Amino acid sequence: MKLPALMLALVFFAAFPVFADEDHHHEELTPDQLGTVHFPVSCSPSAQKTFERGVALLHSFWYEEAEKDFAQVELDDPQCAMAQWGLAMSQWHQLWNHPDAATLKKGEREIKRGEAEIKKGKSLRPKTDRERDYLAALGEFYSSSGKLDHQARANAYSHAMEGMYQRYPDDREAAIFYSLSLLASAPDGDTTFVNRKKAAAVLETLFAVIPDHPGVAHYLIHSYDKPQLAQLGLPAARRYAQIAPAAPHALHMPSHIFARLGLWQDDIHSNLASIAATQKTAAMHMGGEGHQFHAMDFLVYAYLQSGHEAEAQHVIDEVKAMPPMKDMYGVGFDPRISSLVSFPAKYELELHHWANAAALVPVAGADIGDNSITYWARAIGAARSGNLDQARKDLAEIEAIHQALLAAKERAVFAEAVEQGQQEAAAWIAHAEGKNDAAMQSLRTIAEREEATGDEPIAIPAREMLADLLLDMNRPEQALLEFQADLKFNPNRFDGLYGAAHAAEMAGKGESANAYYTQLIKSCEGSNSDRPELGRARAQLAKKGAETASASQK
Repeated sequence: MKLPALMLALVFFAAFPVFADEDHHHEELTPDQLGTVHFPVSCSPSAQKTFERGVALLHSFWYEEAEKDFAQVELDDPQCAMAQWGLAMSQWHQLWNHPDAATLKKGEREIKRGEAEIKKGKSLRPKTDRERDYLAALGEFYSSSGKLDHQARANAYSHAMEGMYQRYPDDREAAIFYSLSLLASAPDGDTTFVNRKKAAAVLETLFAVIPDHPGVAHYLIHSYDKPQLAQLGLPAARRYAQIAPAAPHALHMPSHIFARLGLWQDDIHSNLASIAATQKTAAMHMGGEGHQFHAMDFLVYAYLQSGHEAEAQHVIDEVKAMPPMKDMYGVGFDPRISSLVSFPAKYELELHHWANAAALVPVAGADIGDNSITYWARAIGAARSGNLDQARKDLAEIEAIHQALLAAKERAVFAEAVEQGQQEAAAWIAHAEGKNDAAMQSLRTIAEREEATGDEPIAIPAREMLADLLLDMNRPEQALLEFQADLKFNPNRFDGLYGAAHAAEMAGKGESANAYYTQLIKSCEGSNSDRPELGRARAQLAKKGAETASASQK
């Protein structure tokens, strides 16, 4: 039970410098820990190093610490207009959230201050045309906040950055931030990946010439973070943590590619290192304590796919034991709560503990969107364990949450995810009621949408649910086809491999069954799991080995 904590410490201290004074912040961090950034500006020479460190922190999404550096630049050189650019950039977490009204006003205020400084010192500063363009481009996002929606403002910023990319061909930072803007402005639900591919084309050229730049490797991973593209992201994933070993997000981000490719041990090591880095820097009073929960989400998922159920439970217990905290955006919402809701739900469903899933209790203080996850797990668990009355009640709770989110316009963006959970739960209830055609059609529709958009790989795929449903209906050949299709998008998932093996065995396809059983055991190599599925896999392979040996003796 203590092994994960030990591994956390060992991985972390290998990558992160040890400071004698716990009150130090990031000022001691060097390019060896954050990556190499060259971003010349017309600020004082003493401010240049701090500015470039702030940009390196931006490139690893360590916005809290980046803002501190840009504030320091402003103190060191009050005439440095690009300090305001950096402060404004620190407010917009481009791939994470849509800034609220207060944040937008703060960013716009910084842009206007920077533009005023440029006007005052233009004749004295030869590089201010370029700096003015940086400020003007970011102003495209902030200045129209009262007139345009988020997507329109993100598009306007990306268009302005494209202009910079073309006007300043030797400015690699312009190219890198242009690539990020393409990712940030990709429309929700996009199935073409046009922006991702366009960004990747720019970044791949840069990766060949500046392989130690944190933003290049980072944004390549984001560009390829889809099942159809993930293999292309493996070189950047292997590189990024080496470039910026002190940045928690740089340690986590490679796991997005590892999870896509079913590389569970790489995934586990990546997130153990990230969590340790976050916990260490939080103890040093550095920002971003809430970031660890995203890494924990990936960690729990990887543990469950590789036969490390005890380790997954250890993470859940660790979160339960944590004191309340503010979230990474500083708005007072405790980020532990989402984890306390989602981790147990996924744990019980992944392990097919239907009765345990049905018995989950809503977490005190949870947001209604998080509550929907509990009711989703309860409904599926109840339906699959034969308690239809409870399943229908839980489904009604999900439907009520969905309607409440739709009614609150500012939260309607979350309604789609709740609706999918509602549809999945309804499908299992329909199956339990004998309405199999409706259940299959619903799950197939969700699966096709998931695969087209390449949803994040930390949940049970709908196509795997469909395959499980077909197995439950005693249609092994159809189930095998669905498992095989799902494994192309979600390779090495435990239930996907076992389900494919079991379906092949039921269909009389012994060679295929043994191949999947072998792959499952290999995927769980090094674990101490006592899951019955692994026991069956070993037994079937032992039986096959004995039959082969007997046949060779005849």
